[in-house]
Amino acid sequence: MKLIFVYTPVQDLKASLALYRDELGFEEAWREGDTVAGLTLPGVDVHMMLEEDPAEVGKPGPIFEVDSVDDFYAARRDRLAFTVMPHDIPPGRYAAFDDASGNRIRILDTSKEH
Repeated sequence: MKLIFVYTPVQDLKASLALYRDELGFEEAWREGDTVAGLTLPGVDVHMMLEEDPAEVGKPGPIFEVDSVDDFYAARRDRLAFTVMPHDIPPGRYAAFDDASGNRIRILDTSKEH
């Protein structure tokens, strides 16, 4: 597992960019439409991912890259509390589970990029 994003769900992407990018000086690295933006964090390879997603507001957390979401899920589905079952996203597959304290942990692979 490799930490690649700090996921930060927001209510208003424009207002969030005004804070993180314009006020705090983070650089916008990429954008997916009007609801998702990636920001570079000073001195690290991990990006902050801002997403306008009302269903996820209040559930920030890490996004880890794994070799295969399906293999990770198959090996752990009986032991972890998966809240999002594996499914396709644009670069590959995605799933999420909560830890014992209710923190959301997201995993993805880039199987569709290759």
